[in-house]
Amino acid sequence: MTFRSHMDTALQEARAAAARGEVPVGAVIIAPSGQIVARAGNRTRELSDPTAHAEMLAIRGACAALGSERLPGHDLYVTLEPCGMCASAIAAARIARLYFGAADPKSGGIAQGPRIFAHSQCHHVPELYDGIGATEAESLLKQFFAARRDVSE
Repeated sequence: MTFRSHMDTALQEARAAAARGEVPVGAVIIAPSGQIVARAGNRTRELSDPTAHAEMLAIRGACAALGSERLPGHDLYVTLEPCGMCASAIAAARIARLYFGAADPKSGGIAQGPRIFAHSQCHHVPELYDGIGATEAESLLKQFFAARRDVSE
């Protein structure tokens, strides 16, 4: 089977999130067959829900579509390094492979901060691939926050 990145789809979700005034993060869950099972962008403001991160919404959508609380064999593409909350959900869902774009030195939970997957209490660790589409993901985030700073000044 040939590897095919789905980061472009996650980036589409991130751009849509930015257009809604949300932090531009997008996620997509891919079935072992290679088909998209769920996709989402951040909706924390829209839903007044601090857990409505792109990863959480995509995991919820995939689990609902499959009628299962776990997603073994599935891949998750996300434009930004997941936070600790999302990393914990990724482990609980038994995601097989995690591909993420931009590193998040401030709030990341995998390569920085709490490093959720490094804890002995973490019962599942996905294969990790970082830097996929990082340049565009970083650019979206920088543009989004620069525009917010310009408005508030």
